[in-house]
Amino acid sequence: MLETYKSKFFEVLLLSTCVKILLIPAYHSTDFEVHRNWLAIAHSLPLNRWYYDDTNEWTLDYPPLFAYFEWLLAKVAQFVDPEMLQLHNSNYVSKRTKYFQRFSVIIMDVVYACGAWRMLKAFRTLHIRYQPITAEALLLLNVGLLFIDHIHFQYNGFLFGVLLLSISCLLEDRFLLGCTVFATLLNLKHIYLYMAPAFGVYLLKFYCLDSKRSTFTSVLKLTIAGLVPFAISFGPFWQHLPQILSRLFPFRRGLTHSYWAPNFWALYNTADKVVAKALNMSIAEKYTSGIVQNYEHSVLPSVRPLATFILTIAAMLPILIKLLCYTTKSESKITFLRSVVLCSLSSFLFGWHVHEKAILMSLIPFCFLFFVHAQDAKYAFLLSAAGYYSLFPLLFDSDLIVIRYSLYLAYMTFMDAQMLRFYKTPPIMNLWEDLYIDGFVLLPLYDHYTVALVFYTFLCVITCTP
Repeated sequence: MLETYKSKFFEVLLLSTCVKILLIPAYHSTDFEVHRNWLAIAHSLPLNRWYYDDTNEWTLDYPPLFAYFEWLLAKVAQFVDPEMLQLHNSNYVSKRTKYFQRFSVIIMDVVYACGAWRMLKAFRTLHIRYQPITAEALLLLNVGLLFIDHIHFQYNGFLFGVLLLSISCLLEDRFLLGCTVFATLLNLKHIYLYMAPAFGVYLLKFYCLDSKRSTFTSVLKLTIAGLVPFAISFGPFWQHLPQILSRLFPFRRGLTHSYWAPNFWALYNTADKVVAKALNMSIAEKYTSGIVQNYEHSVLPSVRPLATFILTIAAMLPILIKLLCYTTKSESKITFLRSVVLCSLSSFLFGWHVHEKAILMSLIPFCFLFFVHAQDAKYAFLLSAAGYYSLFPLLFDSDLIVIRYSLYLAYMTFMDAQMLRFYKTPPIMNLWEDLYIDGFVLLPLYDHYTVALVFYTFLCVITCTP
């Protein structure tokens, strides 16, 4: 049984790798230049200048451990194309550079594969019936990671691999190792701080407050386990901490990103604009200008970082209270998984300057809840349909229309089919949910065909009219 399981996993992994290789020639975003510039910074400058360099707008704004990762990549890159490591060589894209950076993402996905493998192994200890091939496909062929990492260009798969490793450790009751791995993740990308409340509450209740252990000793061990990665990461920069923190938490970038994430603040901005227009007031265009900066709203109260923080914590509290006060040992691990999903989703809905890509922080862990209960599967499907579709504007190149819709529809069709196949009594969508899902099929048809058809018909009528 185990050998069959292994062979299926590696077959799916091989298939996903082939798909990623096929996507190498595709369009890439400005994030490609961002990471090329970080390679140049790490290679060209002494360590104490990394977080001060402002040669161009793509300044280093990830934690030091990720900067060390870029430094290691640069050691290899210098043998591939030294020109990519020139600090003033902005927007440099050679064939060698493109292949190097694309393959670096594919190779680092080995970490994601390891995380998925360990997580699936840990998941089996929960005695939950699930289909390995389905879980492997949902994870290794995840359409969001294909969009963001292998077309748009980032290293999210690598980071999610570390996340899955940390969760798997906690599911296997390896608390100290899980804490260390999660702390390592925070030093690679600090956005995962939004998941920290779920990890913190779980470790507090089931490790520190465990009656079989000394609370003081447990807290001390856990503190040391969590601080070691921070000491290694930030130690060489201890004299530059204020500068690093200003880069990691740039509150001057404004409430929303240039392309709004589909969250509460997108609705808030829209409501402000609609009300201002209805009242014939001048509209503050800054938040629709595509420029990343602070701005004031026209009618509704302007939002500050503290307000978003309070709302985010308030949204997290119900699941955290349940995890701390109302969860038994037998159900704790599933509740922990739900708390990871809900904490990240709370931050996506109410956080400050949220990027649209952050929805993956909820969708990747949600893949495991797909097998827990029919209602979990239903909500995973609904959120996936909306979340992956919301990434389309990042793939705006016209050559990607067929690719993005093909990958999206294939993934969602597979997910829907497996949901209906796995549950003897499939979760029933109500009328509004059915219409909501249908909208993701009808909207592209309207966007790409109906509008064009009306336009060209109108153009023909005008040109043919004497």
